Amino acid sequence: MKLTDAVYKIHAYQRLMRLDKPIGILLLLWPTLWALWLAADGHPHWTFVGIFSLGTILMRSAGCVMNDVADRNFDGHVARTNRRPLVSGEVGVKEACVLAATLSLIAFGLVLLLNKLTILLSIPALFLAASYPLTKRFFPLPQAYLGIAFGFGIPMVFAAVQGQVPVEAWLMLLANVCWSLAYDTEYAMVDRKDDLKIGIRSSAITFGRFDVAWIMFFYMAMLTLLTCIGHCLTLSWLYYTALLITFMVILYHYQLIKNRDEAQCFKAFLHNNWIGALIFIGILMHYYF
Repeated sequence: MKLTDAVYKIHAYQRLMRLDKPIGILLLLWPTLWALWLAADGHPHWTFVGIFSLGTILMRSAGCVMNDVADRNFDGHVARTNRRPLVSGEVGVKEACVLAATLSLIAFGLVLLLNKLTILLSIPALFLAASYPLTKRFFPLPQAYLGIAFGFGIPMVFAAVQGQVPVEAWLMLLANVCWSLAYDTEYAMVDRKDDLKIGIRSSAITFGRFDVAWIMFFYMAMLTLLTCIGHCLTLSWLYYTALLITFMVILYHYQLIKNRDEAQCFKAFLHNNWIGALIFIGILMHYYF
C-alpha cells in the first residue's frame, strides 16, 4: 500500500470512528467524570481517570463503527449521513467489524486492570453498546436505550472506586438517561423527515408535536435527579449554583428548538457539551473551593 493510500485509509477510519466529531465523546465523558469525582470524594486516582477516559473514547469509537455497520443500508438515504465511509465504499464491512472488535478488545483490556465487579459490569455495557443500533428498528424511544448505554460507565466507575454500586450511582445513570432523551431528541429532530421516509424509529417521531415539551420535561427531570444526588451526598451551595446556571442554559435551548428549525435544533444538541461541563465544574467547585 502506498503512503498516500495509507493516509487515505486512516482518514476514513477516523471519520468512521467520528474522531473528527468529538461531541459524542464529550457527551459520554462528562457523566463519567461526574461519577469519578463523586465516587472518589473529589480525589480520584489518576489511573482511574486515565482508564475510564481512554475507555470512553475507545467504546464511543467502537459504538460509532457498530452503528454504521448496522445502518449502512439506511445512511445513504439520509442527507447528513450519505457520505459516511461505509456508504461511500472507503471502508468495507469486514474491515469495519475488525476495527470495532479491536477497539472493544482494547477497552476490555483496560477493564481487566480493575476489580471483579467492574469487569462483570463491563459485559452488559458492551452488550448495550453493540445492540443500540438495532433498537432503531423497533423501539419507539431508542434515545432512552442510548442513555443507558452512554451512562453505564457510571456504575462501573463507582464499582471500580468503591467496590460497590450505591443508590447515587443508579440515580446518576437515570439522570443521564433523561439528559440523553433531551439532547438526542434535539438531534433526532434534524433527521425526522428522513427517518420517517426510511422507517427508522426515534423519540422525535414518537413525541410528534409534543417533542419540545418532552425535551424540556427530560431536562427538568435530569436537574431534579442531580439535585437529589447533591442532597444525598451533602454537596455544597456551589454545586447547586452550577445547576441553576445549567437551568438557564436549558432555557436558552428552548429558545433554539421552539420553532423546530433543523439548524437551531442541531446547534442546541451541540450546546449540550456546556451542560455537561457546567455540572462537572459545580462538582469541582464543591470539592476544591
